Amino acid sequence: MGIERVGVVGGGQMGAGIAEVCAKAGVDVVVHEVNEDLAAAARARVERSTAKAVDRGKLDVADREAALGRMRFGSDLSLMADRHLVVEAVIEDETVKANIFGQLDTIVTDRTAILASNTSSIPLTRIGQATSRPESVVGMHFFNPATVMPLVEIVHSVTTSDDIAERAAAFAANTLGKVVVHTKDRAGFIVNLLLCPYIFEAIRLYESGFASREDIDVAMVNGAGYPMGPLTLADLIGNDVMLAVADSLYEEYGEARFSAPPLLKRMVEAGMLGRKTGKGFYEYK
Repeated sequence: MGIERVGVVGGGQMGAGIAEVCAKAGVDVVVHEVNEDLAAAARARVERSTAKAVDRGKLDVADREAALGRMRFGSDLSLMADRHLVVEAVIEDETVKANIFGQLDTIVTDRTAILASNTSSIPLTRIGQATSRPESVVGMHFFNPATVMPLVEIVHSVTTSDDIAERAAAFAANTLGKVVVHTKDRAGFIVNLLLCPYIFEAIRLYESGFASREDIDVAMVNGAGYPMGPLTLADLIGNDVMLAVADSLYEEYGEARFSAPPLLKRMVEAGMLGRKTGKGFYEYK
């Protein structure tokens, strides 16, 4: 069965990006937020993003209007009832995610529908157990910004059916034009399992006074060929997200390289989350 109707739960930076990618690909999209003010903010986020795409010559005006016309935003989760695919993209909190999947289990009427999580680190098996259909739960991990980054990790839990995983992968690759990789259900999956210890070590270097934040970032851009340095990347991802991933990785593996540096904890406690709050390892206007 083709996927023509997509729901996205969470209209923040990731959720809005995923919704925009789907709408530009010609898919009918519903975005859920917890209240109407946040739903309006999610719409405004997509409107700004698509307007910038027009200004940069990456999207024409007619296509922008068509994409926006395929999107609805609201605070009623029952809007997901007729969806072929629902992608959860809320905060990296297992309890919150499990609660949402428990509700989707009763709301989404099509038992062949795909229930996907955009989690970056939480094992899918635990999320799937919140439903009566864990075989329908799969990971679809997009990367930030979803409108630009080409990769989607398809995460197979021990209960995910092969059909669900194959359909999710085909949608990401053939409809959205993404590069797809497959991974088993381990905290961090492929990318974050390799990337996060690198970022944590950069934070430890900075915290210890070993090198300045600028020199750490410049060294990795110009010496290792990364498009941005690790501290700049942490600010882009969100330091709260980095802390949540660290906690999940450390719980899973119990290795020191996955533990959150104390500085990261203090920054999150101070609200220094990165670009989204205007201040992290760097300051942003």
